[in-house]
Amino acid sequence: MTTLEKAKKNLEEKGFLDIETPKDIDYVSEIKKLRKEKNAVILAHYYQEDAIQDIADFVGDSLALAQKAATTDADIIVFAGVHFMAETAKILNPEKKVLLPDLKAGCSLADSCPPSEFAAFKKEHPNHLVVSYVNTSAEIKALTDIVCTSSNAEMIINSIPKDQPIIFAPDRNLGAWLIKETGRDMVLWDGACMVHEAFSIDKILALHAENPEAEIIAHPESQAHLLKVAKYVGSTSGLLNYVKNSEAKSFIVATEVGILHQMRQDAPDKILIPAPVEDDNCNCSECFYMKMNTMKKLYLCLKHELPNVEVEAELSKKALVSIERMLELSK
Repeated sequence: MTTLEKAKKNLEEKGFLDIETPKDIDYVSEIKKLRKEKNAVILAHYYQEDAIQDIADFVGDSLALAQKAATTDADIIVFAGVHFMAETAKILNPEKKVLLPDLKAGCSLADSCPPSEFAAFKKEHPNHLVVSYVNTSAEIKALTDIVCTSSNAEMIINSIPKDQPIIFAPDRNLGAWLIKETGRDMVLWDGACMVHEAFSIDKILALHAENPEAEIIAHPESQAHLLKVAKYVGSTSGLLNYVKNSEAKSFIVATEVGILHQMRQDAPDKILIPAPVEDDNCNCSECFYMKMNTMKKLYLCLKHELPNVEVEAELSKKALVSIERMLELSK
């Protein structure tokens, strides 16, 4: 049983998910009150719903959130994101209480890399240094030499001696993009993010034909055919900075739609068009897991200090090594 499965079982036994709240409750004021009383910090990813981003103490991408978690002096860390993010925060803060509004908020990319299968894969490639994307479980981080995010992946790959063979996991699309950008011949694990693989290249090109002035910008977890037509490819924070600083006035944005909230705040004069997906019932790519967190769940987790994320001590120590190497290289 994995750490996530154990935590889910413990939570379901407590019946926390069935708790009701008054219909007229003001979640914003109650969350602010509890945060102050408990000396808690709320960290939120850009893919969270707008209201959660607005009430968070800090909103960022995976790298910025990991850096913030490593330096916070709060007694409680409430991580409005997905499980691997809260798990990373717990590894960095073993003595602090780390809460996740919905413990079932997982990650399709992390799920695409089962620890037992990856351990066997690693054995097939001896003498390879393992670089793993932060979107992985603690078990995978413990099998990793250096963790990376999309913000620092290229820098980390370039910091490794050129004669050192590398395994890159788990995202094959990000890995292929890094091979192209760095010229390194890496061995790739065959994993992917369902959000970034959902985009329809045909619909995007048709949308661009209707809006020829709009620049296509994309996250490197997207498939290669989309990255080839993108004007700019970058991490979550990179996409935000590009839109804010670009002279272009309109953009077709190929990443999780939650990023548009911050983009609109940073660049209110820009036209932002979410990239369409294959599904005819949806015109943008949304992460089901990220949207599992709600204001009600955020309030409940602060009030009851549940669900808390735990990582076994020995596993945490092993996983910490690869995370700290990333943070040191990213200073």
